[in-house]
Amino acid sequence: MSTSALKQALLLLLGRLLCVEGLMFQLHPNNHKCLAENVHAKTLVTGEYEVSEVPNQVVHFQVIDQDSHVLANRQEAKGHGKFAFTTDKDTKFEICFVSSVQAGQSGLVHDITLTTKHGVEAKSYEGLADAAKLKPLEMQLKKLEDLSEAIVQDFAYMREREEQMRDTNESTSSRVMYFSLFGLCCLLGLATWQVLYLRRYFKAKKLIE
Repeated sequence: MSTSALKQALLLLLGRLLCVEGLMFQLHPNNHKCLAENVHAKTLVTGEYEVSEVPNQVVHFQVIDQDSHVLANRQEAKGHGKFAFTTDKDTKFEICFVSSVQAGQSGLVHDITLTTKHGVEAKSYEGLADAAKLKPLEMQLKKLEDLSEAIVQDFAYMREREEQMRDTNESTSSRVMYFSLFGLCCLLGLATWQVLYLRRYFKAKKLIE
């Protein structure tokens, strides 16, 4: 296979694997909408948004993690904007848009477009290629290498989660078994007490000897 054909094949493969889709939604006046996503530790997250401008009302933009740490913030998100941050640990972050309308105004709907990238997708390989003086094919190979590492990390994370879930299931099964045994012992003890009580009662009434 020639270098040109190999390059085209790599570009096609990367185009399929690294495809990023934008999200478009509407934000009603004096309302808010949040989008959540889980990411691994030490992951670069980048994003772009576009907010339609409406007179006499603003949109506040904020990104927070599960510990309520503010990762990005814009008091007045107008037009086109960008954000970027790197996570310190495995976490879930939320991207929130909040509409605010001046008192006495009915308000209009904002059209919002949001695109996010993380991991390999968020890296700027063009800048890396310029800094390291990499050829186009070498840059594509670097992308494939990073993508392979990301896939391996994802599988390792999935395996770790599977082990945690298995341990949780085994622990739950053990607790259910012990609880069932405890309940069975209680029922046997209650049944024995009832038999002894009734036997004593019937003997007291001289219904049995």
